[in-house]
Amino acid sequence: MSSANYNLAQDVVDRHVLAGHGERVALVFRDSAGFDASWTYRDLAILSNRFARVLRGKGVTRGDRVLFRVPNHPAFYVGALGCAKLGAVFIPTSTLFKADEVRTRLADSGAVCAVTTRALSPEIEAASTSCPELREILIVDDAGEETVRGDRSLSSCMSRVSDHFVATATRADDPAFLAYTSGTTAEPKGIVHLQRYARSYDYLIRDWHDFQFGDVVTCPAEIGWMLPVASTFLYAFRAGVTVFLYREREPRFSATTWFELIERHAVTNFVGTPTMWRTLLAAAEHPGSQSLRRLRHGTSAGEPLAADTVERLRSGFGLEVLDGLGMSECMVYAHNRTGAVVPGACGRAGRGLVCQVQDDSGREVGVGEEGVLCLERASHPGLMREYWNRPDATAAVFRDRWYWSGDVVMRGEDGVLWFRGRADDVMKCSGYRISPFEIENCLQSHPAVLEAAAVEKSDARAGAIVRAVVTLRAGAHPTAELETELIAHVKSRLAAFKAPKQIEFVAALPKTQSGKIQRRLLRA
Repeated sequence: MSSANYNLAQDVVDRHVLAGHGERVALVFRDSAGFDASWTYRDLAILSNRFARVLRGKGVTRGDRVLFRVPNHPAFYVGALGCAKLGAVFIPTSTLFKADEVRTRLADSGAVCAVTTRALSPEIEAASTSCPELREILIVDDAGEETVRGDRSLSSCMSRVSDHFVATATRADDPAFLAYTSGTTAEPKGIVHLQRYARSYDYLIRDWHDFQFGDVVTCPAEIGWMLPVASTFLYAFRAGVTVFLYREREPRFSATTWFELIERHAVTNFVGTPTMWRTLLAAAEHPGSQSLRRLRHGTSAGEPLAADTVERLRSGFGLEVLDGLGMSECMVYAHNRTGAVVPGACGRAGRGLVCQVQDDSGREVGVGEEGVLCLERASHPGLMREYWNRPDATAAVFRDRWYWSGDVVMRGEDGVLWFRGRADDVMKCSGYRISPFEIENCLQSHPAVLEAAAVEKSDARAGAIVRAVVTLRAGAHPTAELETELIAHVKSRLAAFKAPKQIEFVAALPKTQSGKIQRRLLRA
């Protein structure tokens, strides 16, 4: 890829306008409070020009960081595109972060500007006292809130500037955004992604998402998470399809709500987490569930998608959901493909990528052996450049020509990869290395189980044992008899040493904002 004169926003939005597709609907927004609106690619090109002008008027320049603390709201799309046009670096964050978490990201990034709503501004205001680099806070108009006036009002500022903006002459390898890790095992790190990010993932647009002209694509997750930033923003806009964005005022995922939304907005492509897919299946008897048959395509990421979930979606709704394996540092680099889904597996390496499964010494392991999935850096221009201001952490994952993912996998003879866990999640009990995901998938195949997590627990006699933490489907009740039944269920399908010795029933599993189970909390 050439590094000269390339801009992310011009690629994913303005290019469609110049090609004569400016009137194509880019974004449809619905708020559970009743607000509906839509914008064309031409609208977004103009609005992002205005946002870039506002930032420049506030003294924001190329390379400066701008933090976004907004719910699922069109302002994020406009703002991120405007940052890219200016050459500034946007930072998506979760609205659920508390003041200390906001402060950590502001201070670490040295952000000079923050974009938020009136309701979400107190945490930023509180953090600003210890973040001297933060000079500007822009407030987005939000339904149900009193409108902010003056120079802090984003809508007021944008109403006073021109529609025209000459994009900064950015290069493909200039920074475009920082995506902070969820910090499940350590302090969050800022992941530096580049202007060329979207076009570097054309293999996912084509082979995993299968975006096609006329598609309406959606992801229910909050926009502060990397999956919707990538899949239903940058990739979708690059493909020129329509994104449906929904804001739920209550922080929960409702199957019945999404059945209605899929039907009403003619959604064709659904991007979700395994928890979302399982929640939809748990409501399969609801009449609205038949809207799933409207979906043309589905993908899943965040945690492995259990084989029984894949099969139930296929047999019950004729929907083949493609699982994928990736992380914020490198979006899905192994995935299933249409017509070649292996239930329970994370698929094959993405087209054009060079991967190896290596042991701790860097030796490539053989078929059927476990090791860490490593990605050849030169084969993937969409791989992160570095961890922001963390050279030691960067050096730890870039080893010679390889990116060391930390994902433990086993490669089959046909090149299919089977996820075994994160390097720090794989258990060692009674001398055996045990994948938590094998046990979790097995437990989730039981009709009483909704979700499960398996962790290592210290034991005076054995040294360590497998402990499972389980949430149950509606109608199932935690009993000693069910615990015995679940342990026997695992023993009947896996080697006996993998079966949990203890099972705890809980109402919900602890998760990150991106939907990943926090096993370190369960181990503690």
